[in-house]
Amino acid sequence: MAASKRAGATGAGPAPLGSKNAGERLGVFAAIAVAWVVLDQVVKAALNTACSGTVLSGPIAGLFRLLLVHNTGGAWSMFAGATVALGVFSLVMCACLTAFLVVQRKVVSWPEVVGLALVVGGGIGNAIDRFVLGYVVDFIDLAFMNFPVFNIADIGVTCGLVLFLVAWLVRERKAGATAGEER
Repeated sequence: MAASKRAGATGAGPAPLGSKNAGERLGVFAAIAVAWVVLDQVVKAALNTACSGTVLSGPIAGLFRLLLVHNTGGAWSMFAGATVALGVFSLVMCACLTAFLVVQRKVVSWPEVVGLALVVGGGIGNAIDRFVLGYVVDFIDLAFMNFPVFNIADIGVTCGLVLFLVAWLVRERKAGATAGEER
C-alpha cells in the first residue's frame, strides 16, 4: 500500500528530478540570466543618451513615463554614492544564489529556477552599470503613484525574488505534507 501510495503521489505531481533534469535546470538558469542581462543592457544603452533627469516620453497608457535617472545608490537612492560597494554586494549575492542553485539543483522546481535566474540576471545588469558607468541607469517612472524610478534589472530582481519565494514555500509545504503522510 505504501509503495502504491508513493507511486500515485509522484504520478500526480511533477516528475522526479534526476541528474539529467538537474543539468537542464542549470542550463535554463544560465540562459534566462544571460538573456535578462542582455535585454537590460541593450535597453539602457538605447535610452542613456540624454542627460539625467530628462523626460524621454510622456505617460504611456497612463501607467509610466520614461525618465532618465543616473542613480549612484540603491532603491530610493539609499546609500547614494556607494556605487562600488553596492556593485560588489550585488555580485556576491548573485554568486551565493547561483551556488545555492547548484547545490539544490536536484530538488528545485522550475519556477524557483526562473526566479533565481531573473534575480541573478538583474543583479548582474545593475552591477555592470555600477562598474562601467559609475551609476545605475533607471528610466521607468510610474505615473499613477509615487515610487522610485527603476529599470529592467530591478524588475527581474523584484519579480524573480517573489517567484522564487512563493515556489520555494510551495515546495517546502508539499515536502512537509508528503513527510507527514509517510509517517
